Amino acid sequence: MTNNQQGLQALFGGTFDPIHYGHLRPVEALAKQVNLQKVILLPNHVPPHRPQPEASPIQRLEMVRLAIQGNPLFTIDTRELEKNSPSYTLETLIAFRQELGPRQPLAFIIGQDSLLSIHTWYGWDKLLDNCHLLVCSRPGYATHFSDPIMQNWLQQHKTENPDQLRHTPHGYIFLADTPLVNISATEIRQNLSAGLNSEKSCNELIPEAVMNYIKQQHLYQK
Repeated sequence: MTNNQQGLQALFGGTFDPIHYGHLRPVEALAKQVNLQKVILLPNHVPPHRPQPEASPIQRLEMVRLAIQGNPLFTIDTRELEKNSPSYTLETLIAFRQELGPRQPLAFIIGQDSLLSIHTWYGWDKLLDNCHLLVCSRPGYATHFSDPIMQNWLQQHKTENPDQLRHTPHGYIFLADTPLVNISATEIRQNLSAGLNSEKSCNELIPEAVMNYIKQQHLYQK
């Protein structure tokens, strides 16, 4: 590894409304599989494909900070949170690539559901010019495209060798064998709104520090 390379880094974006173990545990397992040196969490400000978050940008950032405190794998980048326009993944990846240079290995983490709809993303066909895609398993989603053109695209870029991710800057898709954690932020918000927030159930879904902050801020309550 050259002096200007820092091992394989990966970006992981989301609204994190709230951040929960369904975000964290698969990524931690993925990091062990492919030897990620760092995972950079990217809270979105205005997600282009999803409803707007209920918690404010400041609240969501604080929940992410609380969720990862003491875990050296994770760090936070706030550039998307500071934008008032939609956050397009390609634009963020191009900015990181310009900062890191052409040789630094860089990956972007998505779920299987996002892979299957990736052809709807802005500039999707240029993503692999800037990064690798690391795909976490998701309960209930297919492992292949029904469209033969997209399936061919996947087969052309797929690798099962983590060394290729670490020794090339971009261009591969890695389908990770991560735990199937069936937790959704929508379900958490609905449970909290309905008062279904027993300590036991919430501590299995959300880090305790995040749960305490949600209560303190009276988040997700009607």
